[in-house]
Amino acid sequence: MTATAEEFTARHRDTLERALEAIRERAFWTPYPEMPKAYGEEAAAEGKAAYDGYLGRSFPLVQPGTDEMVGGEKSPYGVELGVTYPHPDLDVLLPAMQAAMPKWRDAGPAARATVLIEALARLNARTHEIAHAVHHTSGQAFGMAFQAGGPHAQDRGLEAVAYAYAAQTAQVAAAEWEKPQGPKPALKMAKRFTAVPRGIGLVIGCNTFPTWNSYPGLFASLATGNAVVVKPHPNAILPLAITVAVLRDTLAEAGFEPDLVALAVEKPGEGLAKVLATRPEIRIIDYTGSTEFGEWLERNAPQAVVYTEKAGINTVIVDSVEDYKGMLGNLAFSFSLYSGQMCTTPQNIFIPRDGITAGGEHKSFDDVAADLAGSVEKLLGDDARANALLGAVCNAGVSERLKKAESVGKTVLASRTVANPEYPGAEVRTPLIAAVDAADTDVYTAEWFGPISFLIAADDTDTAIETFRKTVTEHGAITAAVYSTDDEVIARTEEAALDAGVNLSVNLTGGVYVNQSAAFSDFHATGANPAANSALSDLAYVANRFRVVQSRRHI
Repeated sequence: MTATAEEFTARHRDTLERALEAIRERAFWTPYPEMPKAYGEEAAAEGKAAYDGYLGRSFPLVQPGTDEMVGGEKSPYGVELGVTYPHPDLDVLLPAMQAAMPKWRDAGPAARATVLIEALARLNARTHEIAHAVHHTSGQAFGMAFQAGGPHAQDRGLEAVAYAYAAQTAQVAAAEWEKPQGPKPALKMAKRFTAVPRGIGLVIGCNTFPTWNSYPGLFASLATGNAVVVKPHPNAILPLAITVAVLRDTLAEAGFEPDLVALAVEKPGEGLAKVLATRPEIRIIDYTGSTEFGEWLERNAPQAVVYTEKAGINTVIVDSVEDYKGMLGNLAFSFSLYSGQMCTTPQNIFIPRDGITAGGEHKSFDDVAADLAGSVEKLLGDDARANALLGAVCNAGVSERLKKAESVGKTVLASRTVANPEYPGAEVRTPLIAAVDAADTDVYTAEWFGPISFLIAADDTDTAIETFRKTVTEHGAITAAVYSTDDEVIARTEEAALDAGVNLSVNLTGGVYVNQSAAFSDFHATGANPAANSALSDLAYVANRFRVVQSRRHI
């Protein structure tokens, strides 16, 4: 039995209303459980079986313009997936996607939103399956792949839907206009206001977070009436292929053309992202990845609105701290999570060269360095725990940077290789921490993506704050943090963060980490510094994906 769009609207209207309330209140809320056991006793086995069923086969996706099947993903854990996917003839696929948009546009914001919430509910039900796909394409440890690839990504998708609905309904859909004319009859007009899409959106997926980074743009563009072609990273196709398949099925069941969403997988070396990005049909682009390619998109796709999240230099300032052990543990976890392969991982930690006050005691720069190294070693001393936190190195570039970092500054903590007995082919590496001087700007103003952090000796806290302000303004950052028991220092750091346009965390010592953000409450990036030109999610992220067109007549 199939459901209509009207039935989906009735089913999910309350969820939409609650999501709208959540983006206003900014308090904790999620409809998607993050604990695996919440999905039922059979879900884990069923999800693993579903994932295994894809391996070594052609992915079951039928869409217009398929000219051959391509693929070649190899898991960072050393497993060949052997899955092949449709390769598109763009001259066939893109016109089919354009033809699907008018009915979707005419359905209106509420119908679009609730159909997409139905798709998210179906994706949520398949979280175990998606988690295995994320685990084996990104190298994330399974627990992280489950949460970040599943419910946390779904949260970000729903958040984008809520913002899109709010933006499109900021004005009424229809109005009667009456202008008095003194003794003459009043002028009267009936006016209609329709949110119309820009065209086809392009989502360019990344290797490290294939769903979490793709869902906001994907769902924001669909919710505003656009079609979307999804171009996955060549090493992380399967999670987005599953997503596209679920969306196509949901759209078809609701009475819309499934070609509103399509998958575009490239041949080796084809450079399909560049080809797609410069097609005239592509009017919106969402991209997460390197600064180099992000800037290429911004320069070379003038026909499209381009949303980018690029590289940044995430910074921590340590001035003084009451809970020294809590600070060390918090930073150690932040360095270690997913081997630092997150756009939010702290890289530059500024510490006064004369040391800090910690719990009323003086700690020298070398004391802090040694204690921080010890905290990481303690956290990762057990290989089973280390594997659960670190995951696997996702590409050779991370390994190359680690090798290069061995000769930079003074190594405070060397990176070691951790054996993974389940996957002997995986490269698992612990963080490298090096001490450098504030004068070594060539070192710490470059991005060292991966498990690499620098402890930077600054003349004093004020110098650290000013260097933070300058480096983030010039090079960008997604996250920043400060540790201080002095309210004036915190205030100056907050002012510097406002000037540089970066989100700031203050005195994190508990179970919240600088490299984590919560949908519906935390904004991810700001769009106010070079690391990203947009924020996940705010009204600016959705408002330029559509335009309001009016029709008026006398009555």
